[in-house]
Amino acid sequence: GGYNPEGAIKWIEELEIIFEAMGCIKENKTILGVYVLREEANVWWKTVKLRIRVDGIAIVWEIFKREF
Repeated sequence: GGYNPEGAIKWIEELEIIFEAMGCIKENKTILGVYVLREEANVWWKTVKLRIRVDGIAIVWEIFKREF
């Protein structure tokens, strides 16, 4: 829930381990990643969605990671 670049990298790496273990398809990675966001991270995500969302096009994991 705050500015922590090292923590963010670790969080992404842990999620990608979970994705692999679950056999998560790329279309579901962002959905699962967003699901585990908490507090300030949820506010961040809402702001990002408003800024980059294109109607009818999902925000893929690579874009999520770049923004994160």
